[in-house]
Amino acid sequence: MLVTFLKSREAILTGALLLLLALIASRFPAFVAPRNLAAVFNDTAPLIILALGQMVVILTRCIDLSVAANLALCGMVAALLNVAVPGLPVVVIIAAVTALGAVLGAFNGILVWKVGIPPIVVTLGTLTIFRGLIFLISDGKWINAHEMTAPFKALPRADILGLPVLSWLAILMIAGFALLIGRMPLGRSFFAVGGNPHAAVYTGIDVGRTQFMAFVLSGALAGLTGYLWVARYAVAYVDIAAGFELDVIAACVIGGISIAGGIGSVGGAVLGALFLGIIKNALPVVNISPFWQMAISGAAIIIAVTLNARSSRPKGRLILRKAEATT
Repeated sequence: MLVTFLKSREAILTGALLLLLALIASRFPAFVAPRNLAAVFNDTAPLIILALGQMVVILTRCIDLSVAANLALCGMVAALLNVAVPGLPVVVIIAAVTALGAVLGAFNGILVWKVGIPPIVVTLGTLTIFRGLIFLISDGKWINAHEMTAPFKALPRADILGLPVLSWLAILMIAGFALLIGRMPLGRSFFAVGGNPHAAVYTGIDVGRTQFMAFVLSGALAGLTGYLWVARYAVAYVDIAAGFELDVIAACVIGGISIAGGIGSVGGAVLGALFLGIIKNALPVVNISPFWQMAISGAAIIIAVTLNARSSRPKGRLILRKAEATT
């Protein structure tokens, strides 16, 4: 069991994270203090939540480029609801925007499933639509902290057992997705559809419906994160989380989720997100230009894709040898 783990992508990522932390600690020891690492985890929590949703989409051989725009639209709706109806319970607002995010994800899923448009084209289009809708419903105006109610802003920051609610929600999502992927039929269907969609059909799995459910899950998490983002930073505007979808996809790829589908794990997605989160938080601390973050993230993606490609080659050669042996 231990040998298997040591050979896994998760073990490699864990080692890379520890090495990264050691390098940072050599220049700024306070960075690895437990309190600071907890703060880094909290900063990375939105990325972790979105990466889990993106993971199930990628597992089914799809991709969701609209996830950050979905987040931004739902966050703006949450802020507008809070301003329009200050007495509305925060739980109701969270439920509303999570449902809205799921509907937006379902819209992507329907276009992929029923209309047959490639996922990258669908989500590139809806990315623009969602951003446009934010401008229309807000008239291009910002909603600032003084316009939001105290309970609305307080929830993500409230401490429970020393950790903010935002961190606890990320932990809850990690546990939930571990259960979904490891124990539930839907989770196994994600892998089956991505691994071999033709074989999945013969086992009774509806490929289109499974991809649709992946988009709905990703959308619901984006809606939830929209509220968390706006409430935590106490501001809502058109360009919230602009470009953040690239970080989400990068976290998945670095975590070993194969763009070809059918390969990945919850642990990998979380570790990939933490890798990016540590880089983002550490570079300013050690006086390295934040522009290096993009370079390091890009290099990590290339290395991760290369490792994915190399790990799949032995299987192809083995099949070829077997075919030659039978001829």
